[in-house]
Amino acid sequence: MTEFRYISWSEYGNLAEALAEKVRSGGKKFDLVIGVARGGMPVAMVVSDHLGVRVDFVNVKSYNGIAQRGAPRILSTVTEDIRGKNILVVDDLVDQGDTLETVRKHLGEHKPMMLEAAVLFKKPWSRVEPDYYLEVTDRWVVFPFELSEVNRLTGEKETKGER
Repeated sequence: MTEFRYISWSEYGNLAEALAEKVRSGGKKFDLVIGVARGGMPVAMVVSDHLGVRVDFVNVKSYNGIAQRGAPRILSTVTEDIRGKNILVVDDLVDQGDTLETVRKHLGEHKPMMLEAAVLFKKPWSRVEPDYYLEVTDRWVVFPFELSEVNRLTGEKETKGER
């Protein structure tokens, strides 16, 4: 049975700001933050704001339901030219690492100078090591922007977490 960790909006904001601070305090300068849609979009916006750099997005589809993964597919890509730039890829979490691997490979073909990754959560079984992360968890993390979707998929009637 899957164990869930519900993240409230206030906790989510605190986590996004903590990740931004962790990246900033690392001392590296990035030219662009690229959020992985959909979960990485809000985090990427906070990180880019704190770093004072532009944000762009890459759209990747990999989950079909609760713990049901398919092969990641790039649905749409960045509009910025990333050749020779220092790029930070941001997502909400890295599970096995397939999505991050796919995004790194895809963006790497465009020859950035540097390509690093930051996530809020990392699963202990991940094959991919992000450059920045806040916490390792083996639970299914439910973010506040997907609460209703998760409740529909699990058949939950009541709302969990803070809206």
